[in-house]
Order: sequence, then C-alpha cells, then structure tokens
Amino acid sequence: MTDPLDDFTRREITLDGATKAVYVAGTGPAVIVMTEMPGISPHVARFARWVRDAGFTVYMPSMFGRDGAVPDAEEGKAVFQRACVSAEFRAFAGNASSPVTQWLRALARLAHAECGGPGVGAIGMCFTGNFALTMMLEPAVLAPVLSQPSLPLDNPGGIEISPEEIAQVRQRLERDDLTVMAYRFEGDRFCRAQRFAAYAEALGDRFVARVLPDSAANTRDLPSFFSQVVASPHSVVTAHLIDEAGQPTIAARDEILSFFARRLGVADQARAEAPSAGS
Repeated sequence: MTDPLDDFTRREITLDGATKAVYVAGTGPAVIVMTEMPGISPHVARFARWVRDAGFTVYMPSMFGRDGAVPDAEEGKAVFQRACVSAEFRAFAGNASSPVTQWLRALARLAHAECGGPGVGAIGMCFTGNFALTMMLEPAVLAPVLSQPSLPLDNPGGIEISPEEIAQVRQRLERDDLTVMAYRFEGDRFCRAQRFAAYAEALGDRFVARVLPDSAANTRDLPSFFSQVVASPHSVVTAHLIDEAGQPTIAARDEILSFFARRLGVADQARAEAPSAGS
C-alpha cells in the first residue's frame, strides 16, 4: 500500500543550484534520513517516523523512485538502472564520493541552522549507505550511520570515498572523539565482509561494525523488489526488520536512535516516548 507521507511537510529545497523534494517532520536536532533503493518506501518512511518520534527533526530527501510507493521488481530495477547511470551517483569504481554528497552536506548545514543543537545526524542505506561518511566533511554532522552500504557495486572491498577524503574524515573522528556506526547482514550480497574490513582498515576503532545473522532478517510479505532483485538479507532497519521485541533488527534500530540521542543531546524523556517494537 502506498504511503501518502502526509504527516511530513514536503519542501522544495534548492542548494548549490540543485532542487530536491525533502520530507520534513518533527522537532529537535536534525537527522538526515537517506533512502535506500528503490526510493522512499513505506518501510523507509516508518524508520523516519521512529527517528522523529525519538525527538528529532527528520529531513528525508527524495533521491530516486516514487515517493511513498512500493515498486514491484520491474519498476524497482528500472529505478536502480537509472541511478546507476545518473551523474549524481558513482555506482561503480570506488575511491571517489558521489557528486550528490555535496548537496547533502549543504542540506546538513541548512538543517543545523534551522534546528539548532550541537549538530546533525545522518543515516544512509544501501545505495546511499556510504553517504553519511562523506558527509562527515561537513562540521555540522556529528552522528554518521552506514546501513548496508552497497557502493561501489563492482568491488566488494571498495569504499565510495577518495583516499584524501577518508583521511580527512579519520582526522576529524580522532580530533572530535566521534565514531561511525555501521550495520549489515552476514549474508548480504551487496554489502559484504570485505567492505566492512576496508572501512575498519581506513578508520580503525572509530568504525563500529554490527553484523547481524541472516536468521534475523524478515522474510515474510516482502515487496517483489526485495524478494526477487535483492534476494538476500539486506535492509537492516527497513524491509528486512522484524518489528517485534527482542529481535536483533529492533536492537539495531534502538542502538541507532540512542547513538543519535547521545551525539545530538536529545533528552532521555524524548527517547522514552519513542515507539516500542510492534507499534
């Protein structure tokens, strides 16, 4: 069922000469929620609402696909193919950041100016998974989360950021005593162990990895894009999350919300009012 997203305010935001629709909701420090492939699905919107209800202002940019839709396998593949050849993304060949990360860094600056607080959180998923790391080049970003980062597609051990930029990120992590949280399923075909090993080599103990067993992934009532195209445990906090107390994916979600709260100074009361599993 399509999600109307009517509890978000849809804004047209122009930065660096480019305009994108951004769905905004909530109060408190800002968190940029970057959608996975093939777009802002009801599962992605559900995660954004969890972030909002935990005491944050969510900024969810529309980057590809139909907003609120659950595309079937064929439509999802078409969205995926268009993104792969878009000038905004570097789907293949690592060691350079996607150009769209410049716009996202500008969005983080805007969100921080609008919301205040010590800084901004950011989470990327799948196609956008590494973007939160590159966004650390923007001083406002304090809490980066990489969920199943899948680029570059042609190199399981590649990372989508230049050596110079990742050196700058590591210097900043050390200087400001920050960490990068990262999540993947053990058997993910698109985000393999080699990629997390490359991040760990580049960032040292500032890179905090969580690898969930494949048995923790939801396999029921999946949209056909995930069952036929993705075809492996992949989306830790969206389609493959099991929304039940005690599940590893719920623990991952709660750890991410706590990470944002700790870094961005959200009061314990707001966290206590966040929705529980099964809501």
